[in-house]
Amino acid sequence: MRFTAGRLLLHFLSAALLPCGLLADDIVTVAVASNFAKTAAEVSAAFTETTAVPVRISPGSTGKLYAQIINGGPFDLFLSADTERPSLLEKSGYTVAGSRRTYAIGSLVLWSRDERLRGKDCREVLERRDYLWLALANPKTAPYGAAAREFLEAAGLWKSASQRAVFGENIAQTLQFVATGNATLGFVSLSQTLDPDLPAATCTWIVPPTSNTSLQQQLVLLKRARSNAGARQFLDFLSTPAAKEIIIRHGYRVPD
Repeated sequence: MRFTAGRLLLHFLSAALLPCGLLADDIVTVAVASNFAKTAAEVSAAFTETTAVPVRISPGSTGKLYAQIINGGPFDLFLSADTERPSLLEKSGYTVAGSRRTYAIGSLVLWSRDERLRGKDCREVLERRDYLWLALANPKTAPYGAAAREFLEAAGLWKSASQRAVFGENIAQTLQFVATGNATLGFVSLSQTLDPDLPAATCTWIVPPTSNTSLQQQLVLLKRARSNAGARQFLDFLSTPAAKEIIIRHGYRVPD
């Protein structure tokens, strides 16, 4: 099932402008890692069309969303871009027992739209330092940024790359740096590069997954949602064939 931009906008408006009599507990409020925001919007629209339960998406970097949650942020579910923060929340008692699970597995991509790199090998450009600026998300708060740094360190390129690095607050801002030409190339998520509205790439290279760059993305149901039936429904919906089809189409792998 596909959803147009207009239908996705209608989905968000329906969550913001609730029908009379619909209680706050009937809304599902989801904190979503920036790289998964568009995918989550389409999954949420499919869920709402099936169940009539509205979903409110709140995107941001994984680290900042985690900080909001431990400081009382009003979220029912957290769709993280890593395994670390959901595990920390679970250990600290913020989650419903048994809810932590992997919902998607992402891929890190080196991407450029710089005309000078057309037809070139992106990895060779990186290794030869044939670029002015390299964009990556803040490694302290964004898992895709942390994976990029880990790859660069393992390849012996971090020292030189860090001198020409520009850091996005999250992976969405990182892509913006590269797409607008403010960075020569950058590390982004594969899902972002599949966006039909994105300018065509001049070079792209998918970073081979390793133990350091494996981007398993986990979710948790937060304790404030214990009595929110819609939140539990949404949690279960993410494991359905309909949701998995959307997730895969957006460039992610899903767990078996």
